[in-house]
Amino acid sequence: MRWLNGMVTNNIRDLAQDHGAYAFLLNPQGRILSDLYAYKRGESIIVETDCSQVENILATFDHYIIMDDVEVKDISGEITALGITGPKSEEVLQAAGITLPQLAELQMQLIAWQETDCTLVRSDEKQFPAYEMWLPSAHVKKLWDALVQAGATPVGFEGLEMQRIMSGIPRFGTDIRERDLPQETEQVRALNFNKGCYVGQEIVERIRSRGAVHRKFTGFLADGPVAPASKVIVAEKEVGEITSATSVRIAGGEHHLALGYIRREAGAPGREVLIGGIRAAVVSMPLSDAAVLQHERSLEQRPA
Repeated sequence: MRWLNGMVTNNIRDLAQDHGAYAFLLNPQGRILSDLYAYKRGESIIVETDCSQVENILATFDHYIIMDDVEVKDISGEITALGITGPKSEEVLQAAGITLPQLAELQMQLIAWQETDCTLVRSDEKQFPAYEMWLPSAHVKKLWDALVQAGATPVGFEGLEMQRIMSGIPRFGTDIRERDLPQETEQVRALNFNKGCYVGQEIVERIRSRGAVHRKFTGFLADGPVAPASKVIVAEKEVGEITSATSVRIAGGEHHLALGYIRREAGAPGREVLIGGIRAAVVSMPLSDAAVLQHERSLEQRPA
């Protein structure tokens, strides 16, 4: 517990039993090496992250295990997570025979489902109720079939990306790169300024005490499709870049949404910008129907 607390940006030591926190793993220069969720399970901690980050995280952990009595084990081959989100997610879980306890965000609880021990985890997704079921890999197909029969609609990577971008959640390796600083990502949920020392803390604290970073992570609504790596332009000056983009049907029509970074002085919600020659507006995330309607009204008011 103490060892991991000295590695990441959030307070892991004081987590309540069966609760979790989102955090960054930094290098000594304060740059982000990875992001993760850490959950307190008695005398152990479960770390959940994207599979693309596992090797890097394990190597970083191993590098810093020197005198501590710490054992790190990769259990991704033993446990599989199935996630469900949407306005009817709780209804579907109950229809599949899953007892749904009252859980706070990032709280977990052991449950039994069809004689299988599972861990139910409530996500910190803001738009809709969202849950994950952790269970032995051998039982995943049975749970998948039960959820589909109960009304769940399977989605692939493209659908997950649409939901992620609409929610304004950055993805490591796409929106969060190793050159980025924690405060630039706007993920204040990953930072705790009252805990003890951790790797990279000096830089994070220096930014907090001396003033904000020059750019921030935000959302954009565009008049047409935009592509990652496109530059954001204001008054013929480059002020940012796009990291993720998608097109989704919301509020009765197709809308083009992107995530990326913009200089803070140009990043107020509603600010009009150009992205690869396409007009767009800065929007707060997660995306709301009100923001979409406001953008549509601004389009109608623009001169032809």
